[in-house]
Amino acid sequence: MRKCHVKKNDEVVILAGSDRGKRGRVIAVLLKKQRVIVEGARMIKRHTRKSAANPQAGKIVEREGSIHLSNVMKAELFDARAARRASAAPPPETQSQ
Repeated sequence: MRKCHVKKNDEVVILAGSDRGKRGRVIAVLLKKQRVIVEGARMIKRHTRKSAANPQAGKIVEREGSIHLSNVMKAELFDARAARRASAAPPPETQSQ
């Protein structure tokens, strides 16, 4: 069985892609595909056809797409890393001219 660093309902930060920096809750983890679905991130438009499951006329539904596991990080680890980097960084030098 594969191991994953995030679980369902974890708060995560997206590290790469067009949604970089966004935070959201993990809706689902797809272990075989090594992907996660994050609430409110990577919104895609899905064109649905009229069927027994969807009796209204076909419409365009917007929903979350999947993101690769390597592109997300737990929010608390991300915040701890950012705090470490801020404390280790030297103060910015001012130029006099």
